[in-house]
Amino acid sequence: MKWILLNGQCTDAQAAVVSVMDHGFLYGMGLFETFRTYLGEPFLLERHLDRLAQGCETLGIGTSNLPDSRQMRQWIRELMEANGLKEAYIRYTVSAGEDILGLPTGMYNHPNTVLMAKPLPEASDQLYSQGKALRLLTIRRNSPEGATRLKSLHYMNNILAKRELSSYPEAVSLHAEGLMLNSDGYLSEGIVSNLFFVKNNQLYTPDTACALLPGITRGIVLELASSEGISCEEGFYTWEDLKRADEIFLTTSIQELVPVTRLIDGTGAETLISGGRCGAVTNRLLSLYRRRTGGYHENDHL
Repeated sequence: MKWILLNGQCTDAQAAVVSVMDHGFLYGMGLFETFRTYLGEPFLLERHLDRLAQGCETLGIGTSNLPDSRQMRQWIRELMEANGLKEAYIRYTVSAGEDILGLPTGMYNHPNTVLMAKPLPEASDQLYSQGKALRLLTIRRNSPEGATRLKSLHYMNNILAKRELSSYPEAVSLHAEGLMLNSDGYLSEGIVSNLFFVKNNQLYTPDTACALLPGITRGIVLELASSEGISCEEGFYTWEDLKRADEIFLTTSIQELVPVTRLIDGTGAETLISGGRCGAVTNRLLSLYRRRTGGYHENDHL
């Protein structure tokens, strides 16, 4: 990643700087979105920008100088061309900008923006056919600072969870995702993913009251399930509920829908899910999701 866009200007990534008085640096006051391209176009860009704008309103970050979707598409094309990318993993960050050393009560009217792009991670056919493991973590999902969780720059909880996951040799060898419970012991979310499971052809996902981030891909899956007549319940579920599931999958904007075919509990004991293969409901929703992207995917035979 040689080039980034800092406040709309193409800048060498190694030379880009923001002030030490930026409240994103001092207090974590900022937000970000990650998404990917298909055939060079950012997918669900408007939804990501809408979520970010709502978060900015909550944090008191002015949006009048932020790019609209048309400007953002132009920025993304410019950045991908500068970095020689045909497809990309995109991160867009809005930091509150400079202010006093202390806690202000007014609006942040001069935010900084950073747009980054890197190659998409490789995803093998095997990931979507045989799935991955999900390891239960001891660290709990912290409660959101406000009414709902924002995709904010305060990511300590996720980093500590990732470090815990990396301490389990079996999780590392299996490239497992880590699962956090909320403070009451209910299923919340993965370190970088939302969680779904299937029982008797009905779809279930933890309620947003379980401290999870309402993911963009999560929302699309709920819409796709409804359009296909697949009933989905949002509620409060336990690890035991998950062990009894017929199918489990995770959602992310980068890797779409990823089947989970193995659960690992806190003792290291394993439970096989859906016979170690992607289940029928998961595969159906994955196909619908990929159709929604415009029908393109390197694994489009699935």
